[in-house]
Amino acid sequence: MAAEAFEDIVADFEFLDDWEDRYRYVIDRGRSMEALDDALKVPATKVDGCASQVWLHPKIEDGRFSFEGDSDAMIVRGLIAVLKALYNDMPVVEVTKVDAPAELARLGLNDHLSAQRSNGLRAMIERIRSVAAEAA
Repeated sequence: MAAEAFEDIVADFEFLDDWEDRYRYVIDRGRSMEALDDALKVPATKVDGCASQVWLHPKIEDGRFSFEGDSDAMIVRGLIAVLKALYNDMPVVEVTKVDAPAELARLGLNDHLSAQRSNGLRAMIERIRSVAAEAA
């Protein structure tokens, strides 16, 4: 069910030997992402429940879901990039069907994120699912 872009991340993770390399990989994915326009960093796009500042700006065009995002923490920017690979360009009606915890477990993220980061990741997923459910 996961998008090809996410499957590429899974394959890259299998290639990397240890978590430090995987951690750097996630951060690099975040670094390569374009920054969210400051005009979109408003209370309506801010995700509550994250230890760092996080903004998600969803878009639905032609029945397909995508989002842009940003954070003031590099690892969280990387997690946003991973979620973009999982969800972007998916039919909006399919977004809520994705078992994000199971997909992300394939990367072993649950074992290597702090409790605060895990809570923030769950909050981002819930925001994505909520927007998609409203639009569907």
